[in-house]
Amino acid sequence: MSTWVITGANRGIGLEMARQLSERHEVIAVCRKASSELEALGCRIESADVSVAGDLEALAGRLADVHIDVLVNNAGILESHGLPDLNPDSIRRQFEVNALGPLMVTKALMARFARPARVAIITSRMGSIADNGSGGMYGYRMSKAAVNAAGRSLALDLAHCDVAVALFHPGFVKTDMTGQRGNVEARESARQLIERIQGLDARAAGRFWHATGEELPW
Repeated sequence: MSTWVITGANRGIGLEMARQLSERHEVIAVCRKASSELEALGCRIESADVSVAGDLEALAGRLADVHIDVLVNNAGILESHGLPDLNPDSIRRQFEVNALGPLMVTKALMARFARPARVAIITSRMGSIADNGSGGMYGYRMSKAAVNAAGRSLALDLAHCDVAVALFHPGFVKTDMTGQRGNVEARESARQLIERIQGLDARAAGRFWHATGEELPW
């Protein structure tokens, strides 16, 4: 039985991953506030805001005796702003959670990683510069492009520690974040992501993958 730590596990894709994984693995669900759906799973729940350094330091302390096999940096926010109504505060918030969050969570917990270990960053193809054909969504696109850059560097820096890091686009998923407008159900996206993450090794590390297994452009 391996130990998976999942951030943003109280809803959406994170909740569904926790649900599927808790049937056969130890799951530590990290979120700002637990949902009733998460509590019903019976897995270990830890409270932390991924954008607050003190929360992450305290989380690392509470997990001092845990050997983490897989870290899934899933927590994220989406605030939609186009060019006419750009909101700098919104852009900063999205950077704090979507870009800095995964980097700082990984840094805080890296001493707890088993050997070997895997780190998955749930990003978005909206962070792909090559794939941007519609514009807009400045804060979200910029924050996801930034976390893609961070994930690539993490993959290089942690390779010598036998830690494989990769970035994963979950698809356009029907969740509260997307207003249930997606074209794939959360349970299917979670299943695909789990399959991709379980197959993550040095050859796949440092690359940008769709949940279906397609490699995506930066």
